[in-house]
Amino acid sequence: MPKLGFLGGTFNPVHIGHVRLALEMAEALSLDRVELIPAARPPHKRGEGMLPFELRAELLALAVEGIEGLAVNLMEAERPGPSYTWDTLTELVRLHPGADIHFIMGAVDLVNLHLWRRGPELGTLANLAVSTRDSLGRDEVAAYLADHPELGCEPAGPGKWLMPSGNCVELVDVPRLDISASFIRERFRRGSNLRYLVPPGVEGHINRLRSQVLEIWS
Repeated sequence: MPKLGFLGGTFNPVHIGHVRLALEMAEALSLDRVELIPAARPPHKRGEGMLPFELRAELLALAVEGIEGLAVNLMEAERPGPSYTWDTLTELVRLHPGADIHFIMGAVDLVNLHLWRRGPELGTLANLAVSTRDSLGRDEVAAYLADHPELGCEPAGPGKWLMPSGNCVELVDVPRLDISASFIRERFRRGSNLRYLVPPGVEGHINRLRSQVLEIWS
């Protein structure tokens, strides 16, 4: 049974934090592959300031090029309507029958799961692999799961809960890299050096398209 991880996001743009998160999850959970899925039409973000899907996908491909176990999944490009996680996971389960699927998310995302479209039901489709940083977020996750008995999560060891579906919520500590896409965009607008904040291929490509990218990010 293959163990697959899926990391969704706008990736506007992809940066080193995204890549390290995917690698850390792959190692910690012994995943055979982690696929990064750019959202075509994120329901929670406006289109202003968003790079075109095709460009974000190109940057992702450059970011994971040559990294074993990481890949880009462009399934969102072919689906109409907003990019809801429930719909994405439903399709992934259909495409990978029998696979052990892990949906990668941050602790902040998990404690807001009740605000997502069918968020509390995501555990029926996949394991929830939740990233924390230097143990930050672990207490909040534990408190959230305890305060939402409708999720049916039962403790199954340190940083792990079993859901009624048989899937798990599992916490994974990742390196503390305080990098965000908004930080990258702000530095790019100023003309600051992005070396070691984004993968080299990403840095080179957005610099080549500087005028086009600036028009969108300004």
